Amino acid sequence: MVLEDLNPELRLKVITIITIDVHAKDVVDKFVQKKIADSQIFAWQSQLKFYWIEEGQEVGGPPSNKPDVKRTCRIKICDWTTDYSYEYVGNCGRLVITPLTDRCYITLTQACNLELGGAPAGPAGTGKTETTKDLGRALALPVYVFNCSDQMTYQSMAQIFMGLSQSGAWGCFDEFNRISIEVLSVVGTQVSTILDAIKDRKKRFLFFDEDLNLIPTCNFFITMNPG
Repeated sequence: MVLEDLNPELRLKVITIITIDVHAKDVVDKFVQKKIADSQIFAWQSQLKFYWIEEGQEVGGPPSNKPDVKRTCRIKICDWTTDYSYEYVGNCGRLVITPLTDRCYITLTQACNLELGGAPAGPAGTGKTETTKDLGRALALPVYVFNCSDQMTYQSMAQIFMGLSQSGAWGCFDEFNRISIEVLSVVGTQVSTILDAIKDRKKRFLFFDEDLNLIPTCNFFITMNPG
């Protein structure tokens, strides 16, 4: 298909499918080489897996076989499971999936499991932000990327956090280390307030003297270039 004369949208979609399929093939090849045949082994557990199941049914549980039962998509990786969010992702392409991508997925999803944010670090142009966005797309969650600068104040950060917590979206704060240290000390308290509210399973919480609605899928990720 890619050798044919395709329109740009279809070409992008086909290339994205190939990228995901090549990774799936590599994973299965590794299973064959290592003679992995048990679903409890970490190599299988650590892959991001999608299950089309009946509502209320646990992943791996027996189906009820009732007609006209509502189904939903559940996502599982290691011991973290979540519902697919059905946010429109669009036809946007994605990075090549490498073993490092898999390791980032495990780390970031386990952070979500602990109701914490994540902080991928590494040299410029290595895909820290894109990997976070790709994981968000896999879960069908909106991901907003903010390029941070020393112009950011605790009030402007508070506005961003209010929006993310009320929409359930992820925020990826790029070049987070550019924010001045005085602002960061307040930002730490702001993030802590939201994460504590998520841990306490609150529907509403108090943030900067405002009573806000809380959607617990929201989370915060920071990406930095060390040095």
